[in-house]
Amino acid sequence: MRRGRAGTWLLHAVLVLGALAALTPMVWMVSASLMPTGEASAYPPRLFPRTITFAHYGELFTRLELGRYLLNSAAISLVVTAVSLVINSMAGYAFAKLRFPGRGRLFALLLATLIVPPQVTVLPLFLEIRALGLVNSFGGILVAGIATVFGIFLVRQFAQGIPDELLDAARLDGASEWKIYWTVVMPLLRPILVTLGVFTFLTSWNDFMWPLIVLTDESKYTLPVALANLSGEHVQDTELMMAGAVVTVLPGLLLFLALQRQYIEGITMGGVKE
Repeated sequence: MRRGRAGTWLLHAVLVLGALAALTPMVWMVSASLMPTGEASAYPPRLFPRTITFAHYGELFTRLELGRYLLNSAAISLVVTAVSLVINSMAGYAFAKLRFPGRGRLFALLLATLIVPPQVTVLPLFLEIRALGLVNSFGGILVAGIATVFGIFLVRQFAQGIPDELLDAARLDGASEWKIYWTVVMPLLRPILVTLGVFTFLTSWNDFMWPLIVLTDESKYTLPVALANLSGEHVQDTELMMAGAVVTVLPGLLLFLALQRQYIEGITMGGVKE
């Protein structure tokens, strides 16, 4: 019993140390954003500000117009998430419950693409976007996020747990496949769709490389791209940069904290399906 308790205390101590190591940079980021100009660069470095000021946040949204880029990121992330959930749920349900020629081989081919590094697909995807005339448009970003192999796989694994008898009963009642999907399947997929929605939103919100490639008009920049440009112009203003980082991180963090229970539930339930 003593050894068991010692092991438990040791495990808790390691977890606490790991949590502190992960949280310290974020705490300093928030703290530095509230420091007067120059205090974050002082030596020895300070963890907390002597006096709290919100001047840097005001400068971001007034002189630097960060609000425009915040709205761009919010609009793009919400639309990409909504469209991706519909497309991924339809494809995942089809691979799980509908019978059509080549279903297994096509799904295996999709899974095989997971081993391809994303950087390899950037050039072909950009050429496709250019052929569609979507360069320097929000549509170019949307096309790249319409569907993902990970999203299809996640929904398929979850949808395999839907009883076939339930779907057959709906068909016997005269329901069309579209009505079955929308009124029967979609409510049952809610836990995994919440998980996929959080994952997709955070991925789109934090995406830097693809918007940087597609967008050329500064007024259409997303928040990560705008913040990178801002850091080049104000590289010495650490407090202002930390304020921009807080604005970028905070929405995604709040979303995850609000939906973390549903997120973990969806991942867990989706992982035990056969």
